[in-house]
Parts: sequence; structure tokens; C-alpha cells
Amino acid sequence: MKAIGITGGIGSGKTTICRIIEKLNYPVFYADQAAKDCMHEDEQLKSEIISRFGSQSYVNNALNRPFLADEIFNNSAAKEALNALVHPAVYRAFEKWKTVHRDKKIVFNESALLFETGSYTRFDATVLVVSDLDMRIDRVMERDKITKEQVLARIAHQLKDDEKIKLAQFVIHNNHTQLIIPQLLTILEQLQQEN
Repeated sequence: MKAIGITGGIGSGKTTICRIIEKLNYPVFYADQAAKDCMHEDEQLKSEIISRFGSQSYVNNALNRPFLADEIFNNSAAKEALNALVHPAVYRAFEKWKTVHRDKKIVFNESALLFETGSYTRFDATVLVVSDLDMRIDRVMERDKITKEQVLARIAHQLKDDEKIKLAQFVIHNNHTQLIIPQLLTILEQLQQEN
């Protein structure tokens, strides 16, 4: 089985690409959703979070998101500590998920921070979705109902596309000048040939 990481900056359209991949009958693991699920369901992770951040991390056995957000907002060490707990749990969830899809030759893992976390090294190849900055800003403002400044603040916490391009094996340009499906089909064809 070949595991392919798919990533892109906020608003790049990586989730749209993943929905197309699913329509083409390839399974997609959504790491960001898995992280949320793990923080609610993985007892080992919950115990580690409580150990590190205190019992107020969970209220009535539910994640206290406002508390954790306050803890990590302007504290990079706390944010790194939380990530160091969550990322292994997500990786365990992905490995378990892969066993369910063991009959597939290719599976995908969508993760917003694939390069930032270094987890791209665990994949057979990576696909990067890039899009013009103005398009990304417009998409996120519309989707999340936030201001341009808030979008730019989120973008500032991610690696720049030119840095990610150096690390990716494949790039999909998701803008008005290039159609995404032909690009995706070309990549899928190459991945199948390498199998």
C-alpha cells in the first residue's frame, strides 16, 4: 500500500481536491478531524493532555477548547507540547485506519501542516495544493466568516508555498488558469504506474 500525504495552505482547496479523490474511489484520512476526534476519544491522549495542562483541560469528560486555546495562544512552548502529544495519537489513528483499507493500493492523508510538523517523511509521496493568495483569502473569509486580517494571521503560521514546493513530489495549482481534475488525474496515473 502506498500512503500519499496531501497538503496545502489554508484556503488552497486541499479539501476540495480530497473530495474529488474520494469520488475516484481512493480513501482519504482527514488528519485535522482525526486530531479533534483523538482529543475526545483517545483515553491515552486525554490522560497525557490532563497531565501536561491540568484537569481543567477536560470538563465533564469533554475537551475544554477555550481553556486549551488560551493556554497555547501566545505560548509556542505550550503549543509545541500539545502538538507533541496529539501528533503521535493521530499517527496511531492513521495506522489503524490503513488496516481497514488494506485492500487499496493507494490511500491519502490530508493534513494542513504536513511539512510544518515533519510528518511528510512518513509518506511515499506528497501532493501540495497551491492557490493564489487573494483566492485563498476570499475562500477563507467566506467559509469561516472572518476578516482579511484574521486570514492573514493564520497564513502567517504556515510555511510559504515556495518552501513547501521544494518538499513536495507533486503540485496541483488550484486557481482560475488551470483545471484541477486533469492535474489530479495525471498525478494519480503516475502514482499507479509506480506501484
